[in-house]
Amino acid sequence: MGVSLTKAAQWTSCGSGKLELTPMNESLLKEILCFVEKLGFQHPQEAELVFEAPLQWSTTLVASDFKTDYDIRDLEVQSHEKDSEGHPLLQLSPPTVWVRSFSQLSKLVHFADYKKLEEVRACLQENRDPLLKIFGPCFANFTEREDTHSNVPHLIDEDQVKDSELKLKLFHLVQNMDQQLLKNLLQKISEQVRLDPTTVKNDIELLKRFCSEGEKRVLKSVRYTSDYEFENGCRAPLWRQLHSEICYLVIEPCDTDELYITCSTTGVFINGGIKHEGAESGYERTSEMYKDLVTLLKSQSPYFAENIKKQHVESVDMEEQGQPQRSYEQHEKNVHDKARQQHTLNKASGEKKYEPCPRWRNHGLMSPSCNAEEKKSSKSSAEERSCEIQKKKPGQGAKSKMKAEFSVCSIPGSLSSHKIKTPAGAMPVELSSESSLESEEEEEQSECRPENNIDLPSEYWQIQKLVKYLKGGDQTATVLTLCAMMDFNLMQETCQLAIRDVGGLEVLINLLDTDEVKCKIGSLKILRKISHNVQIRQTIVDMGGLQSIVKILDSPVKDLRALAAETIANVARFRRARRTVRQYGGIKKLVKLLDCVPNLANLTETKEKDVEVARCGTLALWSCSKSTKNKEAIHKAGGIPLLGRLLKSQHENMLIPVVGTLQECASEESYRIAIQTEGMIKDLVKNLSSDNDELQMHCASAIFKCAEDKQTRDLVRKYKGLHPLVSLLQKVNNKQLLAAATGAIWKCSISVENVAKFQEYKALETLIGLLTDQPEEVLVNVVGALGEFAQIPASKAIIHKSGGIKSLVNLLAGTNQALLVNVTKAVGAYATDKANMLIIDQLDGVRLVWSLLKNPSADVQSSAAWALCPCIENAKDGGEMVRSLVGGLELIVNLLKSTNNEVLASICAAIAKIAKDKENLAVLTDHGVIPLLGKLTNTTDDRLRCYLAEAIGHCCMWGSNRKSFGEAGAVAPLVRYLKSKDSTVHQSTAMALYQLSKDPNNCITMHEKGVVKPLIHIMGSNEEMLQEAAAGCIRNIRLLALANRKARLFY
Repeated sequence: MGVSLTKAAQWTSCGSGKLELTPMNESLLKEILCFVEKLGFQHPQEAELVFEAPLQWSTTLVASDFKTDYDIRDLEVQSHEKDSEGHPLLQLSPPTVWVRSFSQLSKLVHFADYKKLEEVRACLQENRDPLLKIFGPCFANFTEREDTHSNVPHLIDEDQVKDSELKLKLFHLVQNMDQQLLKNLLQKISEQVRLDPTTVKNDIELLKRFCSEGEKRVLKSVRYTSDYEFENGCRAPLWRQLHSEICYLVIEPCDTDELYITCSTTGVFINGGIKHEGAESGYERTSEMYKDLVTLLKSQSPYFAENIKKQHVESVDMEEQGQPQRSYEQHEKNVHDKARQQHTLNKASGEKKYEPCPRWRNHGLMSPSCNAEEKKSSKSSAEERSCEIQKKKPGQGAKSKMKAEFSVCSIPGSLSSHKIKTPAGAMPVELSSESSLESEEEEEQSECRPENNIDLPSEYWQIQKLVKYLKGGDQTATVLTLCAMMDFNLMQETCQLAIRDVGGLEVLINLLDTDEVKCKIGSLKILRKISHNVQIRQTIVDMGGLQSIVKILDSPVKDLRALAAETIANVARFRRARRTVRQYGGIKKLVKLLDCVPNLANLTETKEKDVEVARCGTLALWSCSKSTKNKEAIHKAGGIPLLGRLLKSQHENMLIPVVGTLQECASEESYRIAIQTEGMIKDLVKNLSSDNDELQMHCASAIFKCAEDKQTRDLVRKYKGLHPLVSLLQKVNNKQLLAAATGAIWKCSISVENVAKFQEYKALETLIGLLTDQPEEVLVNVVGALGEFAQIPASKAIIHKSGGIKSLVNLLAGTNQALLVNVTKAVGAYATDKANMLIIDQLDGVRLVWSLLKNPSADVQSSAAWALCPCIENAKDGGEMVRSLVGGLELIVNLLKSTNNEVLASICAAIAKIAKDKENLAVLTDHGVIPLLGKLTNTTDDRLRCYLAEAIGHCCMWGSNRKSFGEAGAVAPLVRYLKSKDSTVHQSTAMALYQLSKDPNNCITMHEKGVVKPLIHIMGSNEEMLQEAAAGCIRNIRLLALANRKARLFY
């Protein structure tokens, strides 16, 4: 954050002051994010230190992202915590946020969830010198000196040293982190030394010396596939140099078959078999990547590996001078070192080593090993433009065709954030992705195209000619031209961009506003295909074409309505398009298209068209349903009953979009209720047995979301849907289907009756087998289901025999919060069995669960605390186990300061278990548990009241704690708990009051607050323990009253 940010970070040079999107910067941001997240719970006092000036930046967070501890008013947010001058430590006034401590900064990045790195990036970009704002100018000016640690104390007056102790500690923590960042970045830089043509050529010349006849021969032959060498030293074709490839070799070892090898700037590997120049196939990597040729040959040829160590070589100049020979590996090392030194010198001095050939420059390409100056100029030009790269798979076609399929503005050497990935995985790629989450959408980017179109295929120019005819022709010519355009492969990017580049999109959209049906149909057929391209659909929305397409949904021509709906399905894959559809009434029109009868035995031609229109309408609604407001619009338009009718169709091409829409909308409670009441559960269960994996996945996902409701779970069991769900667990290779199926099993197993059925189908054993080697989205559901299976005692024995406890404990070391919540719940559930608890303790599971109390997530904290309760209760020696956890009791007490009621309830429950051991209770008392519990007694949450009263009752068993509770004002609020309608609150409160009543002053307080009457009523309870506690409390009050009366009479 100091030297690493100012000197090691890579900033743009165009004056915008932005961090470049490079791997090094990404690593830097992740390290800083990790530091901020850990500081809050590893050094809580230092994290609370208020900054000298607030860090300020434009955030993507909104008021709804903040939870407790914050004062939320409309769009603005302020933290309850304030500095000495009354300023909130966190303040949000969209889009600007002000943060004044690391503690609040840690909470903010936690709220940012998957946008954490974006927030850190924005913060650092708008606060180029964060240490100046955090520590002030005297500290910040000292960060770049080597003797920082020894001289920092002298910055502060002796009178202020005590007050600034925390500031010094925090400064050293930041300084240490900064130095570690620099070390890590230097390590990464040292590992990124790349091969260049000179190094590869030297290696090949050395290897050729071992091809001579005689005893020293270790290779039969080494040859290039091409004799032509470009000016930059590469022998690979230009279009393959785009993938950082230098040359191709055919090497014949003495003991194995010929090896076909690719040499690239990132290493060397065995390819699919490039035997000669001009071969169009075989570029795929078929081996791992090796750092150089010798390493590869050693791994492939045992004879080479054995004999290369015995050989010695002499370079030409040494032979002339009569110098002694050196081993090959020493020579090889020197060659590499010289090449790397030369590479470093070139980078530092900016001197050119290789000049790209004229043809390469005409293509806008540069050498894979181009010098730093060329990279810098290319990078600057790339930053002035926004570029998009579409990932393409290399095929068997001609080179010109391959080149045309890449929409790039320059080769990898000139790009910092956009890279191309080859089949060998040599380079990373950034792609636009689609998500079902409303907050995730396609990036709207402009595209940079090469200025020179020499290598574009003939189709590109032919389509452009047709578009010109389209602009100037009459009706007949227009129709013929549209037909001619449809003869091309419009799914190919070259053809799609050809239409756009010459203004064809505008013409096609204008045709939608004509009265000619044939022209509209032709235009929509083309738009339907080319709208699969991200840039095309964004351009359609920019030109207002989506409004025209929505209008066509009212057309009496069914073909037009179907084509329009299908085009909307392609275009509405990003938020702005979905919003446009809704704002122009498209949702209501699409819902109307669903009105048909899809399952008639003999459909007429007219009815078949109606069904096709409905299918296309459903596809469009599926895309639109990724927006919450669109879900509401579909519901209001009456879409649910129509979707329910279409769900009875026998055709998979209809069912997939219908179920896809339903499962997307099932995230809303109103939809879940409607799906249940409309009788759709039966159809969803029926389609679980389909042969189509995608249909099964959507059905299972819909059940997953709907099974939160007990009636839905009962319906799934009634319609025999549990067995098909268990059967889907066998499809382990389809991770999306597996995640949906395990999710549905998890939610259905909330009902004990369903767990019993799952036991019959051996689901538990199958789920235990899925605890390893699965993605997190599957593990979350599997562990959640295992936690619910613990409702049946037999499950605890099965998981014990199957070794599932060890797999669960291993998952406690993860970082996924949803997974940690479910794992801790499952561990706690199975810890109720003493045999399982013994294994958990042996595997150090209790320590792992306890450590999760430090997790910043309140859900993880509460789940971990609940899990500790059965662990402590069922451990062989729970008291000793708790004492063995250094700092564990202090951590428990500190969590009583939380503002989350669920966390507080779980911590109180854990304290009640811990306090049963006298030694642990003494330690809790020393850590100040009594006043903290006393502060919580004014709560109105019955769940918290129940466990708080239980904790107070058990904490009364030590020393003068009863008196301390009275002084903390805990007695009077407890009396009010007896007015609660929850019987469990009555029981724990009565027991607490009984213990507190053993102190005379507490008895007086209870009597004043009217405790006797409700306790007399409770004495009539059927619960024996409750009766005894209430009676004991009244007895103590009465004894005090009698003693007082005697005192008055006799003294």
